[in-house]
Amino acid sequence: MKLLLYFFVILILNSQFAIINSQTIRPIRDNIGFCWDAGEMNHFVDYLSKENSGKLKEESKNLVAAISVHDDYLYAGNVYYPLYKNIKTKEVVIFGVTHGSVRKEMGVLSNVLILDEFDKWRGPYKDVEVSPLREIIKSKLPKDDYIVSNKAHSIEHSIEALIPFLQYYNRDIKITPIMVTQMPFERVDEMSTRLMQIISEYIRANKLELGKDIFFLISNDANHYGEDFNNSPYGLDANAHKLATENDRRILKQNLAGVINHTGIKKLTTELWPDSTNKKPIPIWCGRYPITLGLLTVTKILNEFDKGGLYGKLFKYSDTFTEKVLPVKNTSMGLTAVFSYRHWCGWFTEGLYMGNKN
Repeated sequence: MKLLLYFFVILILNSQFAIINSQTIRPIRDNIGFCWDAGEMNHFVDYLSKENSGKLKEESKNLVAAISVHDDYLYAGNVYYPLYKNIKTKEVVIFGVTHGSVRKEMGVLSNVLILDEFDKWRGPYKDVEVSPLREIIKSKLPKDDYIVSNKAHSIEHSIEALIPFLQYYNRDIKITPIMVTQMPFERVDEMSTRLMQIISEYIRANKLELGKDIFFLISNDANHYGEDFNNSPYGLDANAHKLATENDRRILKQNLAGVINHTGIKKLTTELWPDSTNKKPIPIWCGRYPITLGLLTVTKILNEFDKGGLYGKLFKYSDTFTEKVLPVKNTSMGLTAVFSYRHWCGWFTEGLYMGNKN
């Protein structure tokens, strides 16, 4: 009897071990620009807290969504920080970019969302759980609206960049990673309605509170300027840098400050989308499609729950040439690209609030 019990226990332990080892964990893509060590992340946020001491006020009330930078931490740390210190949530839907690196390896990808099937994602403190919402989206979204590709998500860095900051402020954060590909506005609009319906059902079924229990993050870097991006309409000097960053700020002020609605979101595409008929220089914002889908989805969710409109507030705008490199000591983090007037990137963090922001 004891021998039988012994073999039974061994069988159970082996089964549990097999289950654990069968789990797939999304590997880290960029171990240079971002921070994957808990001690280093603590040290880095301590540094940012001291750097920004007395400069920032609490901005978390009614914060339901945001647009976030995803560039190297040693460049953009002071741009990440004002946003993430205000995010207080249990799970987050992340609308990520489909960068050229993904398209280069996988070919043309358009008119679809890209979902993954990893069991967990890497984080600096522990592996990050994936929300049940991801599988619900797969089961309810029309099949021609999405593909499932662990490969695409393994190549892409715009979602993983947000995880260390999210996990610093909430060790038990869950994520729903969604990569967004290029598609016409009409399809984005229709897809956002379907996503809204699925997410709204999930919110009701689980009695979630917007902003507190579930949050929406849109990953984006602003203008990629210079020869390496084939984007230098103003030239390649100090005045060109001034004009290009002023144009980014103008777009933010005219389109993402204050009330954000369907009409305004469609107008924003005339500023950012490469197929725009606008004769002004089109800046290369890599998150132009995630921004459009994310904003439309969130505004429709707020309307569904009668939470009022969406209101945008800029936390901080800057760029690699202005910020240069943060003088953080004792870190394994580095830089994935140089900066100069011939190669720089703009970025910003923006809070998106439900109702009227005071």
